[in-house]
Amino acid sequence: QVQLVESGGGLVQPGGSLRLSCAASGNIFSFAAMGWYRQSPGKQRELVASITRGGSTNYADSVTGRFTISRDNAKNTVYLQMNSLKPEDTAVYYCKFTGLVQGDYWGQGTQVTVSS
Repeated sequence: QVQLVESGGGLVQPGGSLRLSCAASGNIFSFAAMGWYRQSPGKQRELVASITRGGSTNYADSVTGRFTISRDNAKNTVYLQMNSLKPEDTAVYYCKFTGLVQGDYWGQGTQVTVSS
């Protein structure tokens, strides 16, 4: 089993910044990748950013240049730094762990609201 605890969501004005954190624990050996996804009402869950075991990153076109995914191996934590936030970034953000053996695990989600 893998446990994921997300934090850092909240209400921010357009143009502001937030940093999301996802701390992983449990059977996290042999992880393949971790990522952030988001889902807003009436829409499908979509990939925001991901980072592989080797450190390669991938971003959705809509967040490229504004969001940065990073990880702290010592803390088993992945971060999503979100800058220049827009109202369309409003969504529930979910952390996902993909293990080579364990399969996929999801966090509980954290709400991000961008509004003036």
